[in-house]
Amino acid sequence: MDREEPAGAWQIEIAGVAKTYDDDGAAVAALQPIDLAIRPREFVVLLGPSGCGKTTLLRMIGGLVRPSAGRLSIAGRDLWADGRRDKTALAALGMVFQDANLFPWLSVEDNIALPLRLRGQPKAARRARAAALCRLVGIAGFEHRRPRALSGGMRQRAAIARALSVDPRILLMDEPFGALDAMTRDQMNLELQQIHQASGCTTVLVTHSITEAVFLADRIVLLSPRPGRIDTVTDVPFARPRTIELQASADFQAIVLALRQRLKSTTPAPMS
Repeated sequence: MDREEPAGAWQIEIAGVAKTYDDDGAAVAALQPIDLAIRPREFVVLLGPSGCGKTTLLRMIGGLVRPSAGRLSIAGRDLWADGRRDKTALAALGMVFQDANLFPWLSVEDNIALPLRLRGQPKAARRARAAALCRLVGIAGFEHRRPRALSGGMRQRAAIARALSVDPRILLMDEPFGALDAMTRDQMNLELQQIHQASGCTTVLVTHSITEAVFLADRIVLLSPRPGRIDTVTDVPFARPRTIELQASADFQAIVLALRQRLKSTTPAPMS
C-alpha cells in the first residue's frame, strides 16, 4: 500500500477559505479566511478550543460542507466548481469520524468492503482487500464478527480500514479516539502512526488532545476561538516511528507546554 508520489502531487491547498452560517437571518462567522497548504504524506493536526471551527474546516476539506468563500483544491483540482463537488477530487479522500458508524447487521469484512461493493468491485477482490486491511489495522481474525463483538478500539480500527478500502491519497479524521480510554487511545495512536506510514496517505486529524497532537503530527495548526483563524503553526521535529516513552522527554513536554500556554492565552476566561 505504500506509494511514491511525485513532488507537489496529492496535496491539499486551502486559499482564503471561510465559513459563515445563517442563523435566522443573521450571519454567524464560524471560520475567518484560512490559508494552508499540506504536503504529500504529511500528518497535520488541527487543534484548538471547542467551537473554533476545527471540524467545520475538516468537513470542508472532505467536501461535506461547502465554503462560503475561498478555494479548496485536492491534488491541484478544485473541490468545488459551479456549486458542485469534483468527483475526481472526492475520490482521493477517505474519512473517519468519532463514531465508527459501522452497520451492525454486517460483518467486519462486509463493513470494510462496503465502499468497494458500492463501486461494483467483484466479491473476491473485495474480500481480499478487506483481509489485507484487517491485517494492516490489527484486527485480522475478526473479519466475520459483527461490530457488537468488538471493543471500541477495534471498531475504530475497522472504521479506519473502511476509509482506506478505496486507497485514498488523503485520510481525514475527526477525533476518532475521543471516546476511548487513555490506554486504548495510546495504543491507537501508535497504530495510527504505523498505518499512516504504511498507507502513504496525507493525513489531517482533528483533536482536543495536545499530547495526541504532538505525538502524531508533523505540523500542528492551532486555531483561535470562534470565528476561527490560524493562530500558529508548530513544526514537530521528532523522528518516526515514535514511542510512547517520547512523551516523557523534555523536548516533547516543552512543545506541549508552549501549545497549552498559547491556547490559554487565546481562549477567553469564563464569565463569573
